Amino acid sequence: MAVMTNPEVPIRARALARRVDVVHGFCTRTDTHGASLDLRTGADARVWDRVSIEVAGSVRPMAHASQVHGRSVRYASGPGSVGEADAIWTDVPDLLLVIRTADCVPIVIAGVGAVAVIHAGWRGLAAGVIAATIDAMGQCGPLHAAVGPAICLSCYEVGEEVVAGLATWTPEHEFVDRTGKRPHVDPGAAAVAQLREGGVQTIERVTVCSRCDPRLWSHRQEGAHAGRQGSVIGLRC
Repeated sequence: MAVMTNPEVPIRARALARRVDVVHGFCTRTDTHGASLDLRTGADARVWDRVSIEVAGSVRPMAHASQVHGRSVRYASGPGSVGEADAIWTDVPDLLLVIRTADCVPIVIAGVGAVAVIHAGWRGLAAGVIAATIDAMGQCGPLHAAVGPAICLSCYEVGEEVVAGLATWTPEHEFVDRTGKRPHVDPGAAAVAQLREGGVQTIERVTVCSRCDPRLWSHRQEGAHAGRQGSVIGLRC
């Protein structure tokens, strides 16, 4: 597994960025010109177009979901909403898949002729959204996953219900720190462990914390005022 920090906007996983068949990026709260890229519910079409331009260089068709913190996976055959889901996959070239986060873990996966994007909050991780996505993609391996910016271990103090939920899939020692009064959890580490268990051959992790890094929206930091950044992947034509 490759681990990295990354000052770029949008943020990209370096090895995945070298693939000629895939385009991807983890957007920040602003574009390269400093204009807001807030994808919270109700964002206007021009913001979505600018996310596409940031990641792919031009306006492309985009598929997205109404995220519900579960394990549902939807196939995208064309642009627009796929309905309620926390993961989307496609084998349609030039169609960008987008999910939105503000501390949850964004994951992009590239196989042979297919890609997927996952919104992995702790409830989704506990429900098995990663395993469900890998199953939905079928026989399109080998798979290459990139785990994007999310809240870090130091910033994510949680209750025991979160630890118990994640421990359904991953041993505690992979993602929990119990040295303080309450447990702290590294959801990105839990995601990496689940990807590895699911047979993903190449896993990169971008170690940028959504709460620590001012480039990113963070629900823990900003509460109800937090926007949402987009994470994007698509197959090149």
